[in-house]
Amino acid sequence: MRPSDQLAQFVRDALIADKSRDQIAQALEQAGWAQNEVSDALATWVDAKFQPPIPRPRPQLSAREAFFYALLFGALAFTAWHITSLLFQAIDVLIPKAGDEFRNWEREMMRFSISSLIVSTPLFLWLHSRAKRAIAKAPGKRRSMVRKWVGYITMFFAACTLLGDLVFVIFRFLEGDLTLQIALKSGVLAVVAGSIFAYFRAEIGGDDNDA
Repeated sequence: MRPSDQLAQFVRDALIADKSRDQIAQALEQAGWAQNEVSDALATWVDAKFQPPIPRPRPQLSAREAFFYALLFGALAFTAWHITSLLFQAIDVLIPKAGDEFRNWEREMMRFSISSLIVSTPLFLWLHSRAKRAIAKAPGKRRSMVRKWVGYITMFFAACTLLGDLVFVIFRFLEGDLTLQIALKSGVLAVVAGSIFAYFRAEIGGDDNDA
């Protein structure tokens, strides 16, 4: 039995023996358990006048969920990448640099981005709607550890992109080289990264109390 399971079992037995939570916490801390370990163990059981103690729902991990949310993340990342690439190419066409010509490889990139979006965007929307329906039918799925990890990791990368984009814009401004083309591309990147951050913030922002 893992130490965490032993601790949870001890708390259960103490609650059955009608010990208060303060008494249990004090005894465990005196025995050398860390405060966060004690809090987690107590949180395993619902604070209610009922015997035996009621276990609190805990996040679960499954390979199927890992595959589903990895695919959802991949579809979103692929969509965001090619939206950004396509808009960057469009800006180059509409506001070309002096002496620049639109080259064949840039046309190929635009075609590839359009082709990718035709595939990845419907896939992401389908996976998103499927996840929404699954959670609506079984709210316990909101506690998925994979769902939260994917969400927070994506938010981290989106936040890093926003910060890097801001630093780049300020740097070019201080150098006196902030052109309209650069400003528009930075704006596109900020909107895409900000939208991804907002999407996952809305998806998992209210889940922390469910853990």
